[in-house]
Amino acid sequence: MRKIFIFLVSIVLLGGCKKEFVSPDNKIAVAADWVNPDSPLKVYYDGKYVMSIAHPGISVNDTVLPCRDVNILKKKLGCEEKYTMLTGKKKQCYNNYNEYSFEFNPIDSDTLGMCLRVYNDGIAFRYVLNTADSVKVSGETTSYSIPDGVDRWMQSYDPESYERFYDFGNKRGDTGQEYAYPALFNFAPDVWGLVSEAGMHRYNSASYLSSDSLVDGYKVNAARNNKTISGEWSSPWRVIMLGDLSDVVESTLIADVSDAPAVGDYSWVQPGVVSWIYWAHNHGSNDYNIIKQYVDMAKTLKLPYVLIDAEWDEMKDGKTIDDAIEYSLSNGVKPLLWYNSSCGWVNGAPGPKFRLNDPDDREKEFAWLEEKGVAGVKIDFFGGDGQPIIEYYIDLLEAAARHNLLVNFHGATLPRGWQRTYPNLMTVEGVYGAEWYNNSSVLTDKAASHNATLPFTRNVVGPMDYTPCTFSDSQHPHITTHGHELALTVLYESALQHLADRPESYLAQPQEVQDFFSELPSVWDDTKLLGGYPGDYVVMAREKDGRLYIAGINGNDTAKVVAPDLKRLNLKEGKRYTLYTDSATDSSQWSITTIDTVPTQLNLAPRGGFVIVENKN
Repeated sequence: MRKIFIFLVSIVLLGGCKKEFVSPDNKIAVAADWVNPDSPLKVYYDGKYVMSIAHPGISVNDTVLPCRDVNILKKKLGCEEKYTMLTGKKKQCYNNYNEYSFEFNPIDSDTLGMCLRVYNDGIAFRYVLNTADSVKVSGETTSYSIPDGVDRWMQSYDPESYERFYDFGNKRGDTGQEYAYPALFNFAPDVWGLVSEAGMHRYNSASYLSSDSLVDGYKVNAARNNKTISGEWSSPWRVIMLGDLSDVVESTLIADVSDAPAVGDYSWVQPGVVSWIYWAHNHGSNDYNIIKQYVDMAKTLKLPYVLIDAEWDEMKDGKTIDDAIEYSLSNGVKPLLWYNSSCGWVNGAPGPKFRLNDPDDREKEFAWLEEKGVAGVKIDFFGGDGQPIIEYYIDLLEAAARHNLLVNFHGATLPRGWQRTYPNLMTVEGVYGAEWYNNSSVLTDKAASHNATLPFTRNVVGPMDYTPCTFSDSQHPHITTHGHELALTVLYESALQHLADRPESYLAQPQEVQDFFSELPSVWDDTKLLGGYPGDYVVMAREKDGRLYIAGINGNDTAKVVAPDLKRLNLKEGKRYTLYTDSATDSSQWSITTIDTVPTQLNLAPRGGFVIVENKN
């Protein structure tokens, strides 16, 4: 249930405005000078300048409406919000913020406003337009000014899939170079910022960043949007998470600013672990016998789901998808089915195609799935971030919810808070994940460092279908250890956690490892960062139903000693734990031991990892 308490509301009429807007704990401040059109909003943390928001404003019908000449300021101080998530890194979410709403003097018939929220773990702002005419919001003038010398981890913008590495640097880059959200910045030793966006409505397009020499930083660029609007319109929230590295990793700010779900019964939403066919074969879902192997694996490991991937509409040997669904359900495993979105990669791409684009066809297809007992859909190959595609995502989520279907988006945009607004959204790819062992050799040498970057970047903003934990090799080898691969299933949050490896690979592991998969949660009650640095290493603790999981990986090609910050945990006396890590000998890949205390230090092999699980009573 969502509750908002407002302790103080005031309206101030302003002829000019030079103000500072602060978080409830006074750690974060935004200073604004609305009189000077060239003056940016300056962001401070603990009294120290970190970055600026320059040139705030939007373009309407190609005419710039700047944020200047403020007329009205509304303040809502001490806002508190509590809500429950069915998925994600934290079940009970709580945030505290101060809200400031500005209205600027009208230009013609258009009135521009800005809503600024200053949270204890960051800031968020969005533009609000009121217009009596039918207009197009043709762009945005916002830029983020980030001084050179600030370390940064940024991904080149690929609107088709968001599948690139997060490259490290400390300079802005060439003018016009494009970057995707989220972007991570290390402003000072203990001050980090993660920039993204959230609160996407069907009339919005998504945005990305590009290098802008005018502000020594990055301009916000909205993707194509030809939607005509009138009345009230709002942009997505521009979000900057701020604090130490744990504040950023643990932040729920993307969900905090997103709309609460519509009233309804979501008790049918059941997250879980999935056996996944594609990785081992590049094909396979047109082969009934291969599907049976993955169903049998799911049954043996007590996984609730199997994903029947592409080409199931072309089943061989006289079998059909009906046979595969019947076999899966008869073995107590719920099937998920793949679809081509048919708006991105279509020609030469696998099917089924063109079953979801037309609203009537979509309703018919989803009704058929519901009748057959299919639990959800994986929809792939979307085509960019323009407004029509954003609206299509939302149409799919809403239609799927009407038919009690879980949703997994692949070849897709970044999650931007939809995991809260639409609780049936389980996961989104939008990541350079393990399936790339099929496509290129580049992941082999870079995977360990890349894997140790994702918990600080991509996975902070929403569920991430990396498809982890491959002990064997696909078309291209992996050189991360078994301990590293197992740890990814805990480090990476995804409400449908797809296990990518072959059945024979999982079933060849020690019984303790198989039991681990049988009990593995895919959603968490709480998450804490216990140590790490992007690309170097990460140690994270997660909790589910009172049971503690601690996982860590080494992103280096050399051994590393890590010392988790156990003071952040409320460790219980008398508990015992199972430690899964890499063997120091050649006789086995595993070292699996029962321990009485959580170690204060762990020795990690090159590209190695570990998991510690609190034993059941």
